[in-house]
Amino acid sequence: QVQLVESGGGLVQAGGSLRLSCTASGLTFSRYAAGWFRQAPGKEREFVAVTNWNGGKTNYADSVKGRFTISRDNAKSTVYLQMNSLNPEDTAVYYCAADYRWPATSILTTEGGYDYWGQGTQVTVSS
Repeated sequence: QVQLVESGGGLVQAGGSLRLSCTASGLTFSRYAAGWFRQAPGKEREFVAVTNWNGGKTNYADSVKGRFTISRDNAKSTVYLQMNSLNPEDTAVYYCAADYRWPATSILTTEGGYDYWGQGTQVTVSS
């Protein structure tokens, strides 16, 4: 049974930082691209960041470029999202997702192609 479990969310003041983690089990994580998406209240879920299976390729939403960094540790089957300079517009439930496309190094920024999803972790940024 495949599971993706996010952690690290919480309440932070504007300008602060958080690091989200997503640990996978039940799959060969090193063969999956891993992405982060978020959904704010009343809005559609949107792409945040993605890394390919070996971490050699990444992509970010324009709204988070320069503030967020995605990374992964395949030995720990974990993908991270370091979030700096947070602002209230970053408040959302953050989801990680895994997309099998090994050995291709391509990455997806749309949620439709992802195979597995976590349950999400709440991030709240106060002004």
